[in-house]
Amino acid sequence: MNRFRNVFGSKKCNVIAMIHVEALPGTPGYKGSWARIVEKAITEARIFVKNKVDAILIENMHDVPYLPNHLLGPETIACLSRVCNEIRQIVPPIIPCGIQILACGNKQALAVAKATDLQFIRAEGFVFGHVADEGYTDACAGDLLRYRKFIDAEDVLIFTDLKKKHSSHAITNDVTLLETAKAAEFFLTDGIVITGKSTGQAASMEDLNEVLGRVNCPVLIGSGVNKKNITQYYEKAQGVIIGSHFKVDGYWGNELSETSLTEFMNKVESIRNE
Repeated sequence: MNRFRNVFGSKKCNVIAMIHVEALPGTPGYKGSWARIVEKAITEARIFVKNKVDAILIENMHDVPYLPNHLLGPETIACLSRVCNEIRQIVPPIIPCGIQILACGNKQALAVAKATDLQFIRAEGFVFGHVADEGYTDACAGDLLRYRKFIDAEDVLIFTDLKKKHSSHAITNDVTLLETAKAAEFFLTDGIVITGKSTGQAASMEDLNEVLGRVNCPVLIGSGVNKKNITQYYEKAQGVIIGSHFKVDGYWGNELSETSLTEFMNKVESIRNE
């Protein structure tokens, strides 16, 4: 918990806003304007800073269909490094920034974070194997933490998904969410992420309550948080990661809606002032 507080401070329920970077060169959705991709990401970062979010998470969400980590090309890592560096330059140092690279590009994310002075990554498949829509995901904690040590990036926090969304967990059906959380804690996670079953779907309070007070690490909500349900998460979670709710019509693939963002942050501010 101290590692988390050293980066995020002592406030309750940090709002971590997501920048869904447009489809990168080499992916099926790439539209041929690399300069526009960089500028759009910078523009969104400025809007998030203006609206006083607590942190920013950068992700290659539009790179569908996703590749397993061993097939991720150097162009993806290079482009995300450029985007992250540009964002880190214009975001005040007091606001932590992080990165997630789909799919399961956890070591790649650590390398980008190290090179561009980011403070955290979001990692998939930290403990236990499962089947995701891009293929089989194996546990990676041992390799990942050794790699973090190897590249001298121990100051970079690793937040880890539990029973990740868009995945089948039939092979670990006899392992409860709490047991998964305890395994992640034992394997030195810096924070566990609880989600719904798909992007934009709210995490259940049953899942959240199952782990609260039973693991000694930060708990973050990784999907489905919005203006209507933030109150139920606020007192319990150390952070909420929000992408879809800040988009037009609440759909992750749409443009950023500053109106939705402002209304949400106003709601959070009112809760903090109560």
